[in-house]
Amino acid sequence: MKRLLLLTLCIGSVLAFLAASSPDLSPQNRWTPLFTGKDLTGWTPKFAGYPAGENFGNTFRVRNKILSTRYDQYDSFNNRFGALYFNKDFTNYSLRFQYRFTGKTTAGAPSWGFEDGGIQYHGQAPNSVALNQLFPVCLEYNILGSTGGKGRATGEICASGMNVNVNGQPNTSYCTPPTVARPFEGGKWVTAQIDVRSDTITHYVNGEQILQFTSPRYNPNHPLGKAFINGRNDKVTHGYISIQSNSHPMDFRKIEIMEYR
Repeated sequence: MKRLLLLTLCIGSVLAFLAASSPDLSPQNRWTPLFTGKDLTGWTPKFAGYPAGENFGNTFRVRNKILSTRYDQYDSFNNRFGALYFNKDFTNYSLRFQYRFTGKTTAGAPSWGFEDGGIQYHGQAPNSVALNQLFPVCLEYNILGSTGGKGRATGEICASGMNVNVNGQPNTSYCTPPTVARPFEGGKWVTAQIDVRSDTITHYVNGEQILQFTSPRYNPNHPLGKAFINGRNDKVTHGYISIQSNSHPMDFRKIEIMEYR
């Protein structure tokens, strides 16, 4: 009986140690809206050439419960890339949102700007983005439309100042296409999701897994990314979520997050 009691106590101690030393990634079982549907409360804009907090040209605006990017107050896009940052640093979570493209690409847009947008995550804080910096150091769920027979699949991973492993191999280009190609006409609402669980990140579109990758690291060869390496620690484990402004008008709605404990 004494041996059995000692064995039970030992097993209990081991289980308690494992529970304490392993991250608990169980969900909090509720989706929390990041976008109120009324205004930009909780969000900070940052555009190349302008200080954080200045919403140049009223680019990001809210109407009828839709958060939009619009360029009707621009004379020319002129590399005024920007993003709208949510004011919280996130670690492990699922982010879900709906998007669609609308209208025409803005005059002066880059050649690749047609129906091109993105949700950036694990990114640097908006107040750390340099005045003329075009893009933050971040990962990106690259949103692409396929209107007019473009045939481009949405949801590729773009790594700005970072490296990731796709299918066990380091990425060899700035953007890596999804494993499952799903093109969508630009004017249609599409539901996308990003699932971040420690070292593994998964992209979904309309509930279907289209890409999974691992091991995000700051790129020691990138002029901006290398600044975030702390000694020998180059792991990317957290950061800010932001909505890109890339020159083509877009609409977003139902932006919500489920955090993991």
